[in-house]
Amino acid sequence: MSNILKIAITGPESTGKSLIAQQLADYYATVWVPEYARIHLLNLERPYNYNDILEIAQKQKTSEKIFETLAKKILFADTELLVTKIWCDIKYKNCHSWIIDELRKQDYDLYLLMDVDLPWQYDPLREHPDRRKYLFDYYKDELRKYNFNYRIVSGLNENRFNNALRFVEEIKNNKITKYSVKSR
Repeated sequence: MSNILKIAITGPESTGKSLIAQQLADYYATVWVPEYARIHLLNLERPYNYNDILEIAQKQKTSEKIFETLAKKILFADTELLVTKIWCDIKYKNCHSWIIDELRKQDYDLYLLMDVDLPWQYDPLREHPDRRKYLFDYYKDELRKYNFNYRIVSGLNENRFNNALRFVEEIKNNKITKYSVKSR
């Protein structure tokens, strides 16, 4: 395995995942893995289905491998397989075995779980404006279930970025411990 530090940005819709991924990558002068689902869904000329989520998960994983070769010491991923698992669970009450198998093998050093303290912003690809707290708790439960090392990133604007940055610095300096510490 590479010696790249890998940070996953995860959580419900409209929580600033893409912005934080980009900001952190810019700060560390490295690359970030964009969310493949957005590309796929914007180019789809029909409603998405269960099998589209599997394709999205597989392409997200492929993108991650490509971007990892371009990263400079640290890689940020805007979403990862937990997002596709929860998407399948919520939408279809079932998840592809490939996603679950690969999720168990994920090797991120840290997951930044984005809090739902930002105002909801409409986007035609977003589906759950009324279930944000429920989804946030679902993410937290799944992160614990898989024993993934995570921190909750909250706050607005610069505070949100600074909280995320603090957690990244802690993992870089081996000062972070397991499970959630809420940032304020």
